[in-house]
Amino acid sequence: MSRSGPPQEWWTAAELAASGLPDLPTTKRRVNDMALRLGWANAPGKSRKRAARGGGLEYHWSVLPARARVRLAITGAEEVVKPVRARDEVWAEFEQLGEQAAARARQRLEVVQVVEALVRSGSRRDAAVRDIAKRHDVSARSIWNWLDMVRGIPPEDWLAYLAPRHRRGPTGGTVIVDPDFGDRLKSDYLRLAQPSFTSCYERTRRWAAKEGVPVPALHTARRWYQRTTSTAMEVLARKGVDALKRLYPAQIRDRSGLHALEAICGDYHRFDVFVRMQTPDGEQVVRPQMVAFQDLFSGKILAWRLSHSANSQTVQLCLGDLIEHWGIPKHALLDNGREFAAKTITGGTPTRFRFKVTEEDIPGLLTTLGCEVHWATPYSGQSKPIERAFRDLCDRVAKHPACEGAYTGNSPDAKPENYASRALEFEEFRALVDAEIAAHNARPDRRTEVAFGRSFDDVFAESYARAPIRKATAEQRRLWLMGARGVSVSRTNGRISFMGNAYFDEWLHEHLGATVVARFDADALWDGLHIYALSGAYLGFAPCQEKVGFFSAEGAKEIKRARTNFTKATRAQLEAHRRLNAAEVAAGAMGAMPPAPAPPPARVVEMPAPHKRAARVSRVAAEDDRPVEEVVTSLTRHRSARGARVEDERDLFARALEFEASLARGEALTADQARWLRGYQTHPDYRAQKLLAEQLGQGLRG
Repeated sequence: MSRSGPPQEWWTAAELAASGLPDLPTTKRRVNDMALRLGWANAPGKSRKRAARGGGLEYHWSVLPARARVRLAITGAEEVVKPVRARDEVWAEFEQLGEQAAARARQRLEVVQVVEALVRSGSRRDAAVRDIAKRHDVSARSIWNWLDMVRGIPPEDWLAYLAPRHRRGPTGGTVIVDPDFGDRLKSDYLRLAQPSFTSCYERTRRWAAKEGVPVPALHTARRWYQRTTSTAMEVLARKGVDALKRLYPAQIRDRSGLHALEAICGDYHRFDVFVRMQTPDGEQVVRPQMVAFQDLFSGKILAWRLSHSANSQTVQLCLGDLIEHWGIPKHALLDNGREFAAKTITGGTPTRFRFKVTEEDIPGLLTTLGCEVHWATPYSGQSKPIERAFRDLCDRVAKHPACEGAYTGNSPDAKPENYASRALEFEEFRALVDAEIAAHNARPDRRTEVAFGRSFDDVFAESYARAPIRKATAEQRRLWLMGARGVSVSRTNGRISFMGNAYFDEWLHEHLGATVVARFDADALWDGLHIYALSGAYLGFAPCQEKVGFFSAEGAKEIKRARTNFTKATRAQLEAHRRLNAAEVAAGAMGAMPPAPAPPPARVVEMPAPHKRAARVSRVAAEDDRPVEEVVTSLTRHRSARGARVEDERDLFARALEFEASLARGEALTADQARWLRGYQTHPDYRAQKLLAEQLGQGLRG
């Protein structure tokens, strides 16, 4: 079949750049530059506005360079004949159609199938078209167009190829926007500053007008952007990585396979309330923080504590509350903060993401108790189920009527009108938190996969009654108490002074002046201290001594009673250990001493000449030269001869006190008494009795 011209007479700049015709540039911009330089748009009848979406100009083939026109005339531009659209592309477009367009495609398919059926039965095609056109109230021309649309197409794909295409443009069904225009528009719009699409379009339009780039209409550019840009990519570019993460659904975990106390979840929460409470810097108005642990099976909050800041000591004590009241969990899902990753709590855990992990790490509380630690993803609230409970408490605690005037708002730009007009007292706020957590646990109609309309309390109680629960021993209970090194035991009476309180027990006398480690609960200092040696060995428990009124008779009686009991117990212990009296001990000690060596005889003896003024001295029996054991033994023998009982150590000490009192009054002692007193004062029994008398403030006679 001969033609007077090429099959395609009107060409856009993009089509010419892609045609491969001689003497034509291969990029759209250069084709536009050639058209502007040669004045194609000014030639009468040689340019027209492009009818399809996207705008721009189309040029008649006669304005092309000579060699390009010859190529088109000779070859018929076979290389630029529009190919049949790909099957996958057509079906993809069909799936994007609305219900009305899909219904029209099915109506066309029904008409075409009937025409083809008539043709196969022997009817002429034109007669079949006219007959079906009358029956379905459509024009014969439309039916012929539909037949052309599916010519050469397999019958199973006719539905997709018969879909209306008037909304897709004439070149294959997609909105066409100049690549340079589109790149600049997207680069401007996909920024964290989040400019509006209209402002980006206006800036790109001004640039395109200057550069000679075709400008699509605003609604065309918007549809092109929506078709070529995914929502996830837009969120990442305009809102950041965190917003992109929120687009991905959280993992759904099945809790039905757990039981009560099998796994817990812990985290800190800062309340949006001003509270007056004690801090290391004194009493201050702060926003208190609460550490809480939740049972993952039931959702019940098992333990909680308030503090002025997030710290590992409060976490340790809160874990102690949980284990003391409920038992030892098998698994713990914890936040990755420093307060949870402290070595006192999770030391020895190989997967700890904070601090250096070494083989020499001392096992922490959870590691020692055999609880497996799992770390939540940092900065990911959806990884910790307890965050949902915190969200409820934000409304029910921070916005409670009792907190009116103390509520701070949940962000700096959400401060209420009465911001910082008052502050709650700590005890008042703690009572409110306790009450609201109890109500949170007891609230019915919970819609979890294990609650079925029951409360968290009911779910936990049912499972706890039949689940295997591990309980802590008395030794394990001391593991979660806080430790203070460098605590000193009084050298005088064994009392320990710690954080404004006094602690004492009789066993502390064995550690007078020692430096020890005290384990305690900071919120229950009056419960007493557990005392450890610096080596880590447990020494004992020291109860707190309560203060009494200055003139309290009952308090005086109580301390006197305790001191009397202590004295009696010590005496009984002493009697059990000392089987001999002082006289017997002294006699044995002095009798076992070796005799004094005899002086060597003098070979030459020279008598000194007496001084003319020296006084004459008579010879007197040297009573003082007798050995000490002879004096004590003779005194004992003398008393025994008179039928007196053998004196015990208290009688000997009492007699020594009498002799000392006589000397203090200026009275003279006999030679035997003075000799005996000097010997007894060097004996250990005398020193022991005197030390007891000084400590108790009274004599020990009777």
